[in-house]
Amino acid sequence: MQYEEAKKAVKGDKRANFYQEFLEQSKTFRAEYQNRKNVVKAEEMPWDDSVQGRIKHMVNEKMNTRECAIDLYQQFLTPGGASGKHRHMSEEILYVLEGEGYDLHWDVKFECTETYAWDWEKEPKKFRWEEGDYVYIPPYTTHQHFNGDNDKPARFISATNRIVKAVGFDWMEQVEPAPDYKR
Repeated sequence: MQYEEAKKAVKGDKRANFYQEFLEQSKTFRAEYQNRKNVVKAEEMPWDDSVQGRIKHMVNEKMNTRECAIDLYQQFLTPGGASGKHRHMSEEILYVLEGEGYDLHWDVKFECTETYAWDWEKEPKKFRWEEGDYVYIPPYTTHQHFNGDNDKPARFISATNRIVKAVGFDWMEQVEPAPDYKR
């Protein structure tokens, strides 16, 4: 006895070479991967004065490194300064190298019915940090970093996982630019 699904499964005459194409792409990737960098020297790390603020990329998918899953940069906050306010689907972690300050996090409220419904908390949560601290930012949480010292700069490393982007959730929004960003 053949089930209805089995009858439907064999219908159609479209053809593809997807598997063979995948094998060829993988072969090309493996050959090119051997030429990617294992070490990135400080002078090779590009500066980026962006709407997020002053950052120095350490690992980025455009930097030809062997790393395939993480983007990493240093963010520099001027005395009393702040980053831009933004959100993205991947979680983010910070490690504070110098200075002290705080983060504001507006957690996402998500509902999936007929469509995606996104909303954020009206009042942010405040998280104080200082040199040596680790800060966790949940996925799609709107967040902003503030240097709490008016005399000294602050600097931290930010790490995000680019896998979320690679699987189709390339959702990132810059809600507000950094206060000292110049277009």
